[in-house]
Amino acid sequence: MAQRIKSILFDLGDTLLDFGKVDIPTLFEAGARLAYDYLKGLELPLPAFPRYHRQQLWAVRWAVLVSRLSRREFNALTVIDRLARRMGHDLNEAQRVDLAWCWYEPLSRCAKTEDDLHQTLGALRDQGLVLGLVSNTFIPAQVLDRHLAEERLIEYLPIRVYSCDVRYRKPHRSIFRIATEQTGVPADQTLFVGDSPAYDIVGANRCGMVSVLKDPDNRHARHKHAPRHRITRIAELLDLIKKYNS
Repeated sequence: MAQRIKSILFDLGDTLLDFGKVDIPTLFEAGARLAYDYLKGLELPLPAFPRYHRQQLWAVRWAVLVSRLSRREFNALTVIDRLARRMGHDLNEAQRVDLAWCWYEPLSRCAKTEDDLHQTLGALRDQGLVLGLVSNTFIPAQVLDRHLAEERLIEYLPIRVYSCDVRYRKPHRSIFRIATEQTGVPADQTLFVGDSPAYDIVGANRCGMVSVLKDPDNRHARHKHAPRHRITRIAELLDLIKKYNS
């Protein structure tokens, strides 16, 4: 462990924010209801809710399919804007973001953080480490930033790279390279922490970062893509950093 660590980049979902097992169809319908009521409050013309829900669902499914085939991320704001125009709605930027939050809010309520996460991130920041996150997501940055602000985490994460903004998804090298360009720290002095061997660990290893797998249930004990280190909680990074930087 000769190389000093100067930056830590995190995955978001199930790394910093733990969502656990969620019922996606139920959450989607709850988001559709909030979005529908929001538009109704703006006194905009709307179809019956079942039709609205169905139209939104198929639009998202199609966008996800195209994203997987093209290996490029999409931004939900683009989908929201396209569907709004089809219904004759002329939404401004703030309204589109508010609508995106309506869709995301039910999922946000499922998020939990480790009890000592703020203390850990504060301690790492106070050591002079540059902290940030790299997330695969089609959820707009404005929405995720709002959630991070509500969780009082955004102040610790000045660098935030979302795939919906840069189009590349982990494990593509480009999204990791964009992050290191923003931190100003070389890959070999960067720790990357994530929960997915296929996306986080593969991408970090490819780029020469020090990969750390958060695997509290030891689900990936025999996964073919091995991380440099394993942890069960973010707080364990304090001892790991001490070993690198002592």
